Amino acid sequence: METFIVKEENIRIDSYLSKKSNRYSRVAIQRLIDEGKILVNGAKIKASYKIQIGDKITIENEEPKESKLKPQDIPIEIIYEDEDIIVVNKPKGMVVHPANGNPDGTLVNSLMAICKDSLSGIGGEIRPGIVHRIDKDTSGILVVAKNDKSHINLSEQIKNHQTEKKYIALVRGIVKENEATINMPIGRSTKDRKKMAVNKNGKKAITHFKVIERFYEDACTLLEVKIETGRTHQIRVHLSQIGYPIIGDEVYSNGKNKWNIQGQCLHAKSLKFKHPTTGKEMFLEAELPKYFKELLNELH
Repeated sequence: METFIVKEENIRIDSYLSKKSNRYSRVAIQRLIDEGKILVNGAKIKASYKIQIGDKITIENEEPKESKLKPQDIPIEIIYEDEDIIVVNKPKGMVVHPANGNPDGTLVNSLMAICKDSLSGIGGEIRPGIVHRIDKDTSGILVVAKNDKSHINLSEQIKNHQTEKKYIALVRGIVKENEATINMPIGRSTKDRKKMAVNKNGKKAITHFKVIERFYEDACTLLEVKIETGRTHQIRVHLSQIGYPIIGDEVYSNGKNKWNIQGQCLHAKSLKFKHPTTGKEMFLEAELPKYFKELLNELH
């Protein structure tokens, strides 16, 4: 049981506790509130409750549950590793974590075998701390937290836009601008609930891109892309919306291409962030996958 006596006021309780407690993220705090495991002056409250001076907050601590997920010996390229974080180059075609239709063979299964007992317990379940994700058919760099402190620190950096991730994308068409910004809100598609779309009622989404190279003969363009926000399928939706879908994207384009590439030609190339323990600025890069290199060689 954790107890806090409030010395501030008019702050949302979920925001207050996520800063005060080293054990839980804001999302985990909200879940505990919903489950009635966080009380104010002995009474249940909502996550939107604004604390008052003198409030007594109690948190019924969770004991991490053993995960039902099993470690699997799946090779994965490790870019960097220490006692707090592990940074990997996820291959195209690998799902980040188990879900319906993908019960195993995921990055999480691989990490459980690599990290052994050094796993984040955020969310009340022993598992590797997946801080951010990339789509199944997007390859590239991912940082994973090995403990709760690192998980919370990295999550805060991402939320506060203190990290910088750059992608490489090969798109259909000759992009005219040398660089540009796409500022269009993204939400769930009203026509297909499995897809995302530019939607005026969606969440703010900002994507910056600049041209690396234009391939006039093959009518395609290589872009470097940087995102300010992290909406689901953001880069794919934005580029498709302005008329330059990513080659191979079977969801936001027809996917057909003369090279028979399946799945989007999108690679998370680099990541800049501060180490969650030392505060040292980290800049790490993930090498382009073989198929992407071969395609670029063919275009040249």
